Amino acid sequence: QVHLVESGGGSVRPGGSLRLSCLVSQSFFAANAMAWYRQSPGKEREFVAAIDTDGDLIEYADYVKGRFTISRDSALSTVYLQMNNLKFDDTAVYYCNRATDPRALDYWGKGTLVTVSV
Repeated sequence: QVHLVESGGGSVRPGGSLRLSCLVSQSFFAANAMAWYRQSPGKEREFVAAIDTDGDLIEYADYVKGRFTISRDSALSTVYLQMNNLKFDDTAVYYCNRATDPRALDYWGKGTLVTVSV
């Protein structure tokens, strides 16, 4: 069974930073490119960033490019998302999962809530 445990969310002011972590089942982590997604109230879950199994290929959504950095640690089976210069629109629950169309995924962790407010 796949385990996806996101953590690191919180409340920050605009311009602030957070680092999210996602602990993943070892075999699932090793076999898959991983991604971060987010979902805001009333919106569909959307792609944020992805990283391949070797960490060589990385992709970002335009709305986070230059502000967020995805990385992975194979020894810890963990995916990270460093988020800098946070904006109000970044407020969402953040999830990690394998990198694919999120509509095709039928299992999700609980996510971690990021709130950007004054």
